[in-house]
Amino acid sequence: MATWIVLALVGLFVIILIASGIKIVQQSQTVIVERLGKYHKTLESGINIIFPVIDKPRMIFWRFSRTDYDGKIYAVNRAVNRIDLREAVFDFPKQNVITRDNVVTEINAILYYQVTDPVKATYEIANLPEAIEKLTQTTLRNVIGEMDLDQTLTSRDTINSKLRHVLDDASNKWGVKVNRVELQDINPPRDIRDAMEKQMRAERDKRATILEAEGQKASQILSAEGRREAEIKKAEGDKQAQVLRAEGDKEAQIRRAEGEAQAIANIMKAVEGTGSNPSSYLLAVRYIETLKEMATGQDTKTIFLPYEASNMLGSLGGIKELFLEQKTAPKK
Repeated sequence: MATWIVLALVGLFVIILIASGIKIVQQSQTVIVERLGKYHKTLESGINIIFPVIDKPRMIFWRFSRTDYDGKIYAVNRAVNRIDLREAVFDFPKQNVITRDNVVTEINAILYYQVTDPVKATYEIANLPEAIEKLTQTTLRNVIGEMDLDQTLTSRDTINSKLRHVLDDASNKWGVKVNRVELQDINPPRDIRDAMEKQMRAERDKRATILEAEGQKASQILSAEGRREAEIKKAEGDKQAQVLRAEGDKEAQIRRAEGEAQAIANIMKAVEGTGSNPSSYLLAVRYIETLKEMATGQDTKTIFLPYEASNMLGSLGGIKELFLEQKTAPKK
């Protein structure tokens, strides 16, 4: 009976020993195995067999970030025997950084990193997440300390690029790849924010005033150009009207001259061979027209006769007799 008990115990010990030698590693994880305290091999994902007692997974201290109910971020150190090969996110707590112009600014950063070499991450650094956090904080202080507050607020991409470059070079020997560093919040002091808001409001008022002045200037320029164009068009219109009136007067004078010439020719033809002077007739007609103008608007009882008017009337009487003789003459 005692023999069976001993065999059962031995069998149970063997089963426990074999079970402890079988290690199942999940996907995207790895386990560092040491044999008698020295690095032996790295277990990949899947089923792996090790020798119990002499082979043992290496325990490492890993720092994890946690957020409490108040939204505050705190870190937790925990001993683990598996290394996660996926990209990890580490949210740093807010820290105060002094800029080059001596302004204390509160900055909150977030880091994306990935373990590329588990052996270096285990043996080259004691606590990898904590080391990355401290390195990020000191590097952030150095980068921000070389920049003014205005540059800090407007150069996030530059700050992220510098941080990533420095952290990637420093953490390369730790078997870690820093993929991206982002600044979540940059909060200057309250009085600085108030001054910035006043400055921004003043800049906007200045731009609005400038735009309004430019609009008024453009309006005045357009109005002046419009008035100038109107004056030019008006002058051109007056010029064309005067030219047309002059051409009309010229044409009228030409027509009147042609009519008078035709009338004189007819008179000369009529008095031809009678011995009468056609110029006397024309002069008499002019006298009569002048008398009409002189009598316009004057008292009808007073008539002004120019000197030698009797001779003119005598000439008209002779012309009248000439026309009567031609009218009563028998027709051939």
